[in-house]
Order: sequence, then structure tokens, then C-alpha cells
Amino acid sequence: MANFDQLKQKYQPVVDAINSNGGQVMNINLDGEQLYLKAEMDSEAGKNKVWDAIKAVDPTFADLKHDIEVKAGGQMYIVQAGDSLSKIAKHFYGDAQKYERIAKANAIDNPDLIKVGQQLEIPAA
Repeated sequence: MANFDQLKQKYQPVVDAINSNGGQVMNINLDGEQLYLKAEMDSEAGKNKVWDAIKAVDPTFADLKHDIEVKAGGQMYIVQAGDSLSKIAKHFYGDAQKYERIAKANAIDNPDLIKVGQQLEIPAA
């Protein structure tokens, strides 16, 4: 039987994936003989990367209980150099073609005309 420290070490790549993909670990503890991990991600694409990390550590994840959710409601995003609406849509929704949702929510007539530093509302998925 693995203890908390062993399970936490085993699933550290999952915690790293949460942190590096815009998520936040809300809870991590031992539940019986399983590691319980609760996290909140800022995008569906980030959640998918965490799933990939879980499957890479242990495809059966029999010793892991998890609750990984995407934040509910809209969010704000500041446009960075090199961003496009399709790139932002890919990050938040996992689908670049959903850029029109962002454009509509921000009354952007021409999706090619966003500026670095511009604040965008990202509607819930």
C-alpha cells in the first residue's frame, strides 16, 4: 500500500500540468488508499492536458480520485504579443474555430484587429 507521500510523488507530473496550464490545485489528500486531487482549470484545453498527464503517469489511475473542472462563467484575458482570437479560442476552448464567440462577446467586428494589452471577455465554454 502506497502512502500519501509516495502517491503525491507519483502524481507530481499531474500537479505540474495543472500549474503550467492555467489551473489551480484546490485540494490534495489521501482518501483511503487513493490520492484525492481536486483542481480548477481556466480552459477545456488545459483540462485535456491534465488528462494527458494523468494517463501518462498511470493509464488505469486506480490509485487516484480526481475532480478536475473548468472554471464556470466568463473570464477576462489580456492580449499578449503574438495572440490572435483563434489562438486565444484554442487555449480556452480547445478549438480555434470558436474565436467568433470571443469576437461577439467583445463586439469585435474584425477579428484580425486586436491589440496587445487589450482586455477581452472570454465567455464560458
